[in-house]
Amino acid sequence: MALSSLSVTSKAQWTVIDPTNLAQSIVNSANEIVQTSTTAQNMWSNFQETVKIYKQGKAYYDALKSVHDLVKGARKVQQTILLVGDISDIYVTNFNTMTGDPNFTVEELSAIAFGYNRLLKESSDLLLDLKEVTTATGLSMTDKERLDIINRIYGEVLEYKNLTWY
Repeated sequence: MALSSLSVTSKAQWTVIDPTNLAQSIVNSANEIVQTSTTAQNMWSNFQETVKIYKQGKAYYDALKSVHDLVKGARKVQQTILLVGDISDIYVTNFNTMTGDPNFTVEELSAIAFGYNRLLKESSDLLLDLKEVTTATGLSMTDKERLDIINRIYGEVLEYKNLTWY
């Protein structure tokens, strides 16, 4: 009787995540939230649709949070993208709370929604600028120029997030 030894080799496979696609997905979700919030006639149904779109985009946002080395190692790029997700989260959470508060009039809620939408739209537009700066096919510029633009965009989005918290 022959005795044979079986050897089992196991191989681990790393998850491959394309941060550019994740960033674009967040931009698309933010733009959908802005579009839905600015075109609907009924504010409450408008907000419910916004929440639905937000929940769909949240999967992209959560996946992006787990990426440690994003877009050419630039930490500010990652933080900027995550800030836009934070702005969306703050908007949905706070506005939902405000709609249940009888102290807010419809006019006040409409003005608040307009402000949130404006901040979210501006942040989303800045993400598109950031994407252009960080891609290989982006504008021809020096590393210093790229970092300066990344820092400027980060500062603006951080300011929008702080305004959203207000």
